[in-house]
Amino acid sequence: MSETGGPLYVGVDWSDGPWFAVAFDRDGFDHAAVFGEIGDLWVRYEERAERVLVDVPIGLVEEGEEGRRCDALAREVLGPMADSLVVPPVREATRKRRYPAAQRVNERKAGRGISERAFAMSDGIAAVDQLLQNVPEASAAFAESHPELCYRAFADEPLEHSSAYAAGYAERMRTLAQYDRDAPPAVQAAAAATEGYEVAVADVLDAVALAYTAAPGDGALRTLPADPPTDAKGLPMGIAYRANEPFDAE
Repeated sequence: MSETGGPLYVGVDWSDGPWFAVAFDRDGFDHAAVFGEIGDLWVRYEERAERVLVDVPIGLVEEGEEGRRCDALAREVLGPMADSLVVPPVREATRKRRYPAAQRVNERKAGRGISERAFAMSDGIAAVDQLLQNVPEASAAFAESHPELCYRAFADEPLEHSSAYAAGYAERMRTLAQYDRDAPPAVQAAAAATEGYEVAVADVLDAVALAYTAAPGDGALRTLPADPPTDAKGLPMGIAYRANEPFDAE
C-alpha cells in the first residue's frame, strides 16, 4: 500500500465500536484499516479520498413527525431487509447519553420514540454529524449509504437472508462476486486487516460493499431520493447506491 498516489474510494462501516474502512483505488482493492474515531479516519484519508461512503445517517431532522424521506424510500426497495434500516433520532436526541433522555427528546421534537438500535447508533451518528459540520472538506467527500441498499442494487433484487446467518453471508458473498470477480480476495484481504480488533464478519462484507459503491464501476452513483433535500445544517438527506437504472421508489 502506498501513502501517495491517485484518489481513493472508501467504504466505512461502524457498529458501536471501531470504524472499519475499506479503500479502493481505480484498479480495485487498495487496503483496509481500523480506526478508533471518525476524526482519525478523516486525517488518514483527507489528502486522497475522492469519496467516503459511511453507513450512518447524514442529514438529520431537527423536529417534526414526517422524518427523512430517504429512509421511507429505502424501506420500500429493501423488501425482507427493510428492518435493517434504522430511522435516526432527531439531532438533539443523538447527543443524549442515556436512552430515556433520548426518548423524551425525540417524543417532544418528533412525536415518536426511538428504537434501542437507533439509540445505539447515536454516538456514531453524532460523531459524523459533528465532523461534517466542522470540516467543510470532509462534508464534500462524505456521503451516506447503507450496505443493504448496495447489495440490493448489485443483485437487482432484494436479498432474502439476514447477514447474521450463514445463508446471509453466502448470499452477500455471491452478490459481491457477481458484481466483481475479484470481490472474494478483496473480502479476504479486508478481513485480514482486522486482526487484533473486534470487527464482525458482516461488518467486513458491508464495508467492502460500500467501497464498491463508492468506487467507479458499473452503473451510476445514485441516491434515494434522486435530488436529496438538505437539513438545517445544510447536509444532504440521501442514501447512495450504484445501479444502471434508478429504483422505482425514486
